[in-house]
Amino acid sequence: MKKLLAIVLALCLALSLAACGGGSGSSAPAASTPADAGSTPAVEPAAWDGDVPVQIGPDPETIDPALNSAVDGANMIITAFECLLLVDEDYSIIPGQAESYEISDDQLTYTFHLRDGLKWSDGSDLTANDFVYAWKRVADPEVAAPYADTVLWMVKGFDEAMAGDKDALAVSAPDDKTFVVELSTPCPYFLSLAAFATLSPVCEAVVSQNPDTWAVNPETYVSNGPFHVTEWVPGERIVMSRNENYNGGWDKSKIVADTLTFLLIEDSSAAYTAYNSGTSLFIKDVPTDEIPSLTPADQGGDFYVDAMAGTYYISLNTQKEPFTDPNVRKALSLAIDREYVASVLMQGTYAPAYNFVGPGITDDDGTTPFMDKANGGKPYISEDYEANLAEAKQLLADAGYPDGEGFPTITYSTNDAGYHKVLAEYLQQVWQDELGITLNIDVVEWSSFTPQRRAGNYEIARNGWVCDYNDPTNLLELLETGNGNNDGKYSSAVFDGALADARATTDPAERFAALHKAEDAAMNDAAMIPVAYYADFWLQSPSLQGVWHSAYGYWYLQYAHVA
Repeated sequence: MKKLLAIVLALCLALSLAACGGGSGSSAPAASTPADAGSTPAVEPAAWDGDVPVQIGPDPETIDPALNSAVDGANMIITAFECLLLVDEDYSIIPGQAESYEISDDQLTYTFHLRDGLKWSDGSDLTANDFVYAWKRVADPEVAAPYADTVLWMVKGFDEAMAGDKDALAVSAPDDKTFVVELSTPCPYFLSLAAFATLSPVCEAVVSQNPDTWAVNPETYVSNGPFHVTEWVPGERIVMSRNENYNGGWDKSKIVADTLTFLLIEDSSAAYTAYNSGTSLFIKDVPTDEIPSLTPADQGGDFYVDAMAGTYYISLNTQKEPFTDPNVRKALSLAIDREYVASVLMQGTYAPAYNFVGPGITDDDGTTPFMDKANGGKPYISEDYEANLAEAKQLLADAGYPDGEGFPTITYSTNDAGYHKVLAEYLQQVWQDELGITLNIDVVEWSSFTPQRRAGNYEIARNGWVCDYNDPTNLLELLETGNGNNDGKYSSAVFDGALADARATTDPAERFAALHKAEDAAMNDAAMIPVAYYADFWLQSPSLQGVWHSAYGYWYLQYAHVA
């Protein structure tokens, strides 16, 4: 079977990566590199005309800060907007729109002091009331922000806001330059949230007048970051121009590009052609069948691979039969040879995932990896594939489907990018050959894929999450009952209770013990199927300077220029 799949991989069409989540954090995993063969260099532009063309992905689902939950949209949002705080290249929290802040002794009140003379890109004044409006908007159930629970659960009045009284959220503006947040319980990573794209300010005067269309029209997409949208041609490009009204944490003297052009290319072969012709100086969607021929950056090439704090996983709709049965979910999980998937199908760019929370996330001491203390120091899923496969067959029989007899035909939903389709074809074959289960593959266009999955209109679907900050809750909360990003609709009183216990204590050891208990419950229930730990890989022209990559899935483009 492995030989057959290797041949299929060699013949597969060019694919590209698209992942969920976006972020800021405090610790970067080390970079890695794959192949050592030569690559065809991109054709450089004869002279820089002030534009920096890049390819981050196709048309984003949304670039509304409150509604976005995908990496491509997040990369655009952090270029156009700026939060109270920022995360710099060294993963330090630095001033953004707020030049300073204070934290009360009980760690329940945060007071942010905004810079003088803040402006929106249209020249109007930006005040603390815009932050009040934006944060309450995220908590408004009518808006249905996917990240609402994740970024605001700790703010006093959040439950009342989510029940319909958004004004109950304890955020206020005593004056135009002061923004105050009151918490119901201390949150050790709250400053990271104040730097997170979802909590960007939005211009109340514009958004309130155009609630459904403001974020799709350059004329109403008013922002406060170093660049602002000046053109959007769906399916072709989003152009951002330097914001002359910008006043924030980034060094304005280093913002030299006139425009950033995001080329909206979904097909990785087309992206690769654009790169090699010099039309794009950067592409995120690299055809995976080209990887063996590319030269790593640390060997003088233009191909980069950087480990990330994130997990590629499979969501099962736990509200639909037969996925309501944990034994079925476990059987499907254990039948996957993760080492083969990571080393062969994913060409060594990703690492096999035997836990849900993976590398880059630390435990209570801030240095020990969370995964090292999980499950008594052992992976939740054994690395012994043959033993796993035997257990999978027994679990399926225990669920009433010996050798797959009587098991319904099931459908796996994915978008055709990166390793997604290759993995889908592997699952189709291994679940058929080893478990007797017939799997159909439903390839969905990217713009429709995440809304369909979030709504629960699927049976099984590829999923993934790149952490937004260095805390295990950022992944674990995806499995909490009612969370806007709980695509599998998993619900467990044990799991939810463990998360509640973690939130109720200020003792780090107790908090992390509760978080480990939560992961224990999720993995025991096979609430999702971890497959691999993420890495980003991309091509970047040597002439493109000033860009850096975050282990939490962002490329920072504000200082981009062509040398």
